[in-house]
Amino acid sequence: MSAGRVAVVTGAGSGLGRAISQALGGEGWSVVLAGRREEPLRRTAGSLAGGATSVVVPTDVGRPESVQALFSEVGRRFERLDLLVNNAGTFGPSASPEDVAYEEWRSTVDVNLTGSFLCAQAAFRMMRDQRPQGGRIINNGSLSAHTPRPNSIAYTATKHAITGLTKSLSLDGRRYGIACGQIDIGNAATEMTAAMSAGVRQADGSIAVEPTVDADHVARAVLYMAGLPLDANVLSMTVMATAMPFVGRG
Repeated sequence: MSAGRVAVVTGAGSGLGRAISQALGGEGWSVVLAGRREEPLRRTAGSLAGGATSVVVPTDVGRPESVQALFSEVGRRFERLDLLVNNAGTFGPSASPEDVAYEEWRSTVDVNLTGSFLCAQAAFRMMRDQRPQGGRIINNGSLSAHTPRPNSIAYTATKHAITGLTKSLSLDGRRYGIACGQIDIGNAATEMTAAMSAGVRQADGSIAVEPTVDADHVARAVLYMAGLPLDANVLSMTVMATAMPFVGRG
């Protein structure tokens, strides 16, 4: 069912973006790899299963002209889009609210929220206008879309906002056959979470090592969401390390 289907994955140069791209490529998707730096994207392209079609498009998701160039290239190469995985993101500053500089706040919002909106907007337009009409958008949320960590106000605010973005896209996409869902991920083992092996600050101020879960498990969850027919949707899914201190009191 995946043969001939086209996906865009943002933040595809490493971590979850690479794992998701590999999973999609392994199932026969054509994958457009987007991210700021070309060399990591090319490494992802080289890691896809033999025969998988991939296109590398360096993209700054926070810049409208860069996002427009990305989706113009998708249209030129494939003439349609079946899936957008809005994965690009940054943790932003780790600081108490009074110590967060405006520039740090703005850069986090630009990538995590504005970037996700700009990519979703461009994908939505393509999916609305193409024939057959429709497609799917999967937003990378976070457990921080539900509960914050200490000193994470910019990241947490943007991930709460992603939930609103997901619900609005899901609602407004109904008439065009566009499905939108969100995957909230807790402690996937990637370069971004490597520090967890040395300990992470807890709500009581202590530092504790937290368990992680292999990024491939997250990629398989995304693959499941992406493989559904468009009359079915996973609006929200949580994938997390079983023993991480999220549910209950630790």
